[in-house]
Amino acid sequence: MANKELEKVYEPKSVEQKWYQEWEGKGYFHASVPSDKPGYSIVIPPPNITGVLHMGHALNNTLQDILCRWKRMSGYNVLWMPGTDHAGIATQNVVERQLAAEGKDRFELGRDAFIERVWQWKGESGGQIIGQLKRLGASCDWERERFTMDAGLSKAVREVFVRLYEEKLIYRDNRLINWCPRCHTALSDIEVEHEDKAGNLWHLRYPVVGSDEYVVVATTRPETMLGDTAVAVHPEDERYSHLIGKKVLLPLVNREIPVIGDDYVDREFGTGVVKITPAHDFNDFEMGLRHNLDRINVFDESGVVNAAGKQYEGMDRFAARKQVVADLEAAGLLEKIQDHALSVGGCYRCKTVVEPYMSLQWYVKVGPLAERALGAVKDGRTKIVPQQWENTYYDWMENIRDWCISRQIWWGHRIPAWYCDHCGHITVAKEDPTNCSQCGSDEIRQETDVLDTWFSSALWPFSTMGWPEKTPELSAFYPTSCLVTGFDILFFWVARMMMMGLHFMDEVPFTDVYIHALVRDAQGQKMSKSKGNVIDPLTVIDAYGTDAFRFTLAAFAAQGRDIKLAEERIAGYRNFANKIWNASRFAMMNLEGFDPNHVDVASLKLSNADRWILYRLNEAAGALDSALTGFRFNEAASELYRFTWSEFCDWYIELAKDDLYKGDAERQAAAKYVLWLVLENLLRLLHPFMPFITEEIWQALPKKNGAADSIMISDFPTPCAEWAGYASAAAEMELVMEVIKGIRNIRGEMEVAPSKQIAAILDCKSAASLALLKKNEVYVMSLARLSDLAIGQGIERPAEASLQVAGDVEIIVPLKGLVNVEEEEKRLNKEIAKIEKDIEFLSKKLENPSFIERAPADVVEKEREKIAEFGNKKQLLQESLEKILRLK
Repeated sequence: MANKELEKVYEPKSVEQKWYQEWEGKGYFHASVPSDKPGYSIVIPPPNITGVLHMGHALNNTLQDILCRWKRMSGYNVLWMPGTDHAGIATQNVVERQLAAEGKDRFELGRDAFIERVWQWKGESGGQIIGQLKRLGASCDWERERFTMDAGLSKAVREVFVRLYEEKLIYRDNRLINWCPRCHTALSDIEVEHEDKAGNLWHLRYPVVGSDEYVVVATTRPETMLGDTAVAVHPEDERYSHLIGKKVLLPLVNREIPVIGDDYVDREFGTGVVKITPAHDFNDFEMGLRHNLDRINVFDESGVVNAAGKQYEGMDRFAARKQVVADLEAAGLLEKIQDHALSVGGCYRCKTVVEPYMSLQWYVKVGPLAERALGAVKDGRTKIVPQQWENTYYDWMENIRDWCISRQIWWGHRIPAWYCDHCGHITVAKEDPTNCSQCGSDEIRQETDVLDTWFSSALWPFSTMGWPEKTPELSAFYPTSCLVTGFDILFFWVARMMMMGLHFMDEVPFTDVYIHALVRDAQGQKMSKSKGNVIDPLTVIDAYGTDAFRFTLAAFAAQGRDIKLAEERIAGYRNFANKIWNASRFAMMNLEGFDPNHVDVASLKLSNADRWILYRLNEAAGALDSALTGFRFNEAASELYRFTWSEFCDWYIELAKDDLYKGDAERQAAAKYVLWLVLENLLRLLHPFMPFITEEIWQALPKKNGAADSIMISDFPTPCAEWAGYASAAAEMELVMEVIKGIRNIRGEMEVAPSKQIAAILDCKSAASLALLKKNEVYVMSLARLSDLAIGQGIERPAEASLQVAGDVEIIVPLKGLVNVEEEEKRLNKEIAKIEKDIEFLSKKLENPSFIERAPADVVEKEREKIAEFGNKKQLLQESLEKILRLK
C-alpha cells in the first residue's frame, strides 16, 4: 500500500533538510570496517577552512557524490573520506586582518598566543564549507572527518619529514623562490596568480670596457640591474660573438661584469643581449649556476632596496625603478622604451606582486620520487581521465624541479628541525628533542618556518586513514578507487600524492584520476567577483533546489569541455524535477490499493507497450552503468533525462492511460504493476543524481516485502535478461509510436488544434504491420486524437491528402474539412509576401558594389546564404498554398 499522498507541488527546502538529517542520523554514509562487501573509496579534495562553497566545489563534490551513491547502491562498502585543509597563508591572513581591526598584530601577541587565536577562529568560524557541502547532499563519512592539522595527521607529517630527511631527500639550500613581500613568505607556484598587464621594455646601454662600443640590453625590470652579474648573448649570434669573454661596465653602480655565451638566449627577443640577475630571475638563476656567477640580492624581505643597491638603498622596488630609469636617461644610457605586455605574478591572498627572491629554504629532492610516479601512470596502475591530461602530467614530471617546502609564517606544521647554537648541527626528530643529537648541548632552538600546505595534503589518501599505524581502514580502502579533481592542481596536489603514496605505501594512492573542467558563465568567461559574473551555488540551491542544480552540473560535465552555466539551464532542470514529481503523483493516484506483494507476476499479460518500456528501462540501466564506469557524467544524465521525460512520461504514461481507465481487470492489473515497477526502478536510477526528490517519492511508493529503509541503501538497477528478451515486442511498439508521431507531424504542419479530432488512413505494405496496427488501434486512436481510423492494404485514398511514412506504413490524412481554407490561404500569402520583401532587400544589398567591396568576405557569404534559405522557405510555402487551393 502507498504510505502517503505526495503534495501537489514539490517544495525542495523542507524535503532536503528532512532527508539529509535522516541519512546522517541513521549512519547510512558510514563505511563499516571490516565488511564482506568490496571496498570503494574516494578522498575529498580538502577545501580550505577559510573557504565558502563556490561553483568549482559544487561541481567537484556533486560528481564525487554521484559516484559514491551509485557504488553504495551497487553493493560496495563506500568510504568517502571528508576533511578540510588548514590553508596556511589564507588562514593566517584572515586572523591577521581580525587583529588589525583590533589595532594589534601577530608579533604583539607572540607565536604561541597567535596560534591559539587561529585555533579559536577555526572553532568558531572555520569549516563553514562543511555545512554547505551537506546542503549539496554530499554523502561523506562525516564520522571520519579529518583536518590537516589534527593530531593524527600531524604525526604522519612529522614521520614523513623525518624519514625523507634521513633518506637525504630533504635538504636546505639558498636559492631563488617566489616571495611575497607583504606576507613575508615563500610561495609555491600555485600560490602565484598570473595576470596579463600592460608594461614596458626598457632598452639600456651597457658600455664595453676598453672600447667605445656599448651593448643594448632589453629588460622589463630595470631596477634589478643593480644586481646584474653578467650580460649574455647566444654563442652563435654573429653580431656579438666577438664580445664573449670581454666585460661591460654596469651603469649607475660602475661594476665590471662579464659577457657570456649561452644557448638559452633568444636571438629574436629585444636586441639579442640580455642582462643576467641570478638573484632576481628564475632563468637567470639557472644560467648563473651554469656559469658560476655571483648572486647579488638587492632587496630585503619587504621588496625594499638593501645596501647592495648602493645609492638606491631604502627605496621601494617600484620607486627604485622610476629613479633608475630617470638616472639612466640623464646619463644618456636609456636608448628607448617600448610598450610590452607582461604576465605579472601576484600573491594569491594579498595580490602583492611576487618577487623572485634568494632565500635559505627547505627542499624535497623530488627526482627519485617523480620517477616512480611517472612510471605508475605510464604502466596504467593509475589512469588519468580524460587521457589528454596524461601528457601534461608526463611533461611536468619529466621537467620537475625540487620542491620548496618551507614557509615563513606561523600557522601550519612547524618544521621538526632544531639548530644547535653550540656546534651548528641540525637535529631532525619525530619527538621534540631536549639536546643536540651531535654534541649533546641543550642550546638548541626549533626552526621557525612551517611546511607548505601541499606537504600535508600530499599525504591525504593514507594519513586520513591512520598511517603510520597499520589501521583496518588502510587495509580496506588503500589504494583509493578514484580521485575527482580540477586540472589546476593536477601537478601541485595529484602528482605529489602520487610521489608520497608510492614512496611510503609502495602503492599508488588511487587507481583512477578524473579531471573535471571549469564552470564558466553563460558566455564562457571565467567567473570572478571583479567581473560580477559569479553564480553563488547556495543562492541557486535556494531558488531551484539542490536536485535541479546537481543534475545541471552533471548534464554539462562533458569530458574535456568547460561548463557554460546560466541560471536558465538550472531552471530547465527544475522543470525536469517537477516533471518527475507530477508523473509520480499520477502514478500514485492510479496505484491506490495496489500492493506489489500480492501480484502474481508470472500470470500478468503484458502489452507491447509494457514490454517496450521494460526493454527501454533495461537499456537505460545498462547505458547508465557504462557511462558512470567511464566517468561520462553528461551521457549518464542525458540517458536519464531522455528515458524519464521522452519515454516514461511522454509515451508510456500516455499509452497506459487507456489500459488504466478503459481496460478490463486483466489489463488494469498489468498496467498498474508495470507503472509501479518502472517508476520504482527509475527513482533508483535517478537517485545518485537527484537524491532528495527520489527519496521523498520512493518513500511514498508501495514496497515489496524486505525493501530497504531508504532508497540510498537499496539496490541500483542492473540489466535483466528477461526484459532484454522483449526486443522484438519493443521494435513492434516503436512502429506504432512512429505512426502516431507521423499523424502528429501532419497535425503540426497543418496547424490543426490539438483538441480537434481528425481522420487518418494507414496503408500497410505487409501483413505483419497490418496485424500489429490492428492490435494497437486503440493506442493510435487515443494518442493521435483520431475520430476515425482506417487500416488496410492497398487502401483507397482521397485525392487531397497529406502523407507521411513510418516503416512500411503510409500514413494518409485527408485534408478536406481539416483546415479553414480561406484563413489558411490568407496566412500563407502573408508569409510569402514577407519573405519576398526580405529577398528583395538582400538582393539589392548584394547588387551594391560598395557593400561587396567593403564588407568582409564572410559577411557577404552569410547574406548569400540567407537569400538561399529564404528561397527554400518560399518554395515550401508556395507548395502548401497550392495544396490548400486545391481544396476550394
